[in-house]
Amino acid sequence: MSDGTSADQFFDAAIGLLQRVRDEESAAIAAAGTLLADTVEAGGRLFAFGAGHSSLAAQDIVYRAGGLALMNLLTVPGAVGVDVVPATLGSALERVDGLAAAVLDTSPLGAGDALVIISLSGRNALPVEMAMNARALGVRVIGVTSVAYATETSSRHSSGTYLKDHCDIVLDSKIAVGDAELSLDTIPAPFAPASTVVASALLQAVMAMTAETLAARGTEPPLLRSGNVDGGHEWNSRIMDEYRDRIFYHR
Repeated sequence: MSDGTSADQFFDAAIGLLQRVRDEESAAIAAAGTLLADTVEAGGRLFAFGAGHSSLAAQDIVYRAGGLALMNLLTVPGAVGVDVVPATLGSALERVDGLAAAVLDTSPLGAGDALVIISLSGRNALPVEMAMNARALGVRVIGVTSVAYATETSSRHSSGTYLKDHCDIVLDSKIAVGDAELSLDTIPAPFAPASTVVASALLQAVMAMTAETLAARGTEPPLLRSGNVDGGHEWNSRIMDEYRDRIFYHR
């Protein structure tokens, strides 16, 4: 890490983490891309879920220019972001047993679909039960989490397990417990979280591998274009019409 400003040090830390996941998670990224490509070709639907700030990485791959049109956001009311008041309610909902089952029971998710679950700690009841119950429905699950939490914290689920224990593929974000990359003698708490940067990069890498895999098989990846380029809206309308039975954010 450089001796520059805290801003410089944060960039160094983030770049270091990105290099680690690029080198150490390449096989898992490729496997996740293959899983999603298989799901697309088999007529399945794609979903992403995250609670709190983990939802930012999920939202980043939904209805995104350059992204897969088939990726849908699976939402849990009150747990998606800090727009709920009080914001602490979202954190409390992550620890509620049975909430994931209720959400899945009323969602379109079913056998043959794929679900990406993002949870930094992977220790709370909501992401653990989301993965467990989804797999029981015949859904393939990709987890994005920091595996370090499983050895340095205790599970908050009655089973004593973590998100990583209920996934077909795990992408380890390498984020240290506490999600704060910097510390200074003059500041009493560690600061500068990097989990969103890394989780988003991991998932965009998976989306890229999915598109590459589909193209290599002779299947046009169902990608969206920017609405701010000429012809973008017409392109997106065609894609959404072609795949309307698998897109739930546009009716």
